[in-house]
Amino acid sequence: MTRGVLLCLVLLSRSVRAAEPQRFSDCAAASWVDLGDASSPFVPEVCVSPDQPTTLVFDTPVAWGAVKIQPEERLADWAQGREGRSLMVLPRAEFPPGERVKLSVRFSGEAEPVWVEFWLVGHPARSARRVEVSHHTRPPGGTWREAAEARSEARQCQQDKARLLAEREAPGGLMGIAWLERDVDRRWQELSQVGGRSPGSALHATKVRSYRHAQSVAVRLHLLNGTSAPWRVAGAVLTDGAGRKLELLAWQQAPLSPGSRGVVVVGAQRAPAPLRCPCEIELWEEGRARTVTLRQVAFPSAK
Repeated sequence: MTRGVLLCLVLLSRSVRAAEPQRFSDCAAASWVDLGDASSPFVPEVCVSPDQPTTLVFDTPVAWGAVKIQPEERLADWAQGREGRSLMVLPRAEFPPGERVKLSVRFSGEAEPVWVEFWLVGHPARSARRVEVSHHTRPPGGTWREAAEARSEARQCQQDKARLLAEREAPGGLMGIAWLERDVDRRWQELSQVGGRSPGSALHATKVRSYRHAQSVAVRLHLLNGTSAPWRVAGAVLTDGAGRKLELLAWQQAPLSPGSRGVVVVGAQRAPAPLRCPCEIELWEEGRARTVTLRQVAFPSAK
């Protein structure tokens, strides 16, 4: 195979990877972490969100000054508690989804494991505000396997519970601002021209408001379910005037019952700059049986 052919294959591979949609980590908004055995391959992943503090609370003191963060510059701030029982981390406002920062701590005393590691994983909607960290020593003799299996089952239950709780918590970042309609310093624009029911839409959009801050965009929709079955958003995509598609995160507190009104928030932490709008946004439920389409969507200036 010639060098030119090899070069073409490398470039094609890179372009395919670049075209793949952004994927988010399966980190959990866990409220409890069992560290288990030092030899276990399990490395806890803690969800964090831009400009939102997360506090880890330990049942065994962390040695003073024995905290390593790599890369440290991805955090706006962090602080160790006076007695070593807590550690607060604050990601930067531009901390993107999927960003990973390694956190290493060393416990005081002779308990094992001495050093443990965590992954702080960026997620716009699953930020863990407080995480209880349980530090165990090795049980004697043959009881270790049973203890490890019990911890594995507890971990699975913990992650399942976190996923259920995450569906009820408010999203973070700009989507959280759109959901709560707070922080007037963020630019927003009310879009009366996209209200009503577009052809092919299953629900009525009675009010639509778009938001922009730095590279983040979000849209808050007030929807009326005029159909005969509950509706819950499962996904969303934005298509700009140039035909480029941007996969959006979508959040809804509870399904919309027939005849009821509710709010859905969609957004992206990092949108292409500039988006060529007016744009079109499509939302769908599981299976895409019923969709909601918004046209003539624009965003405030990023300046």
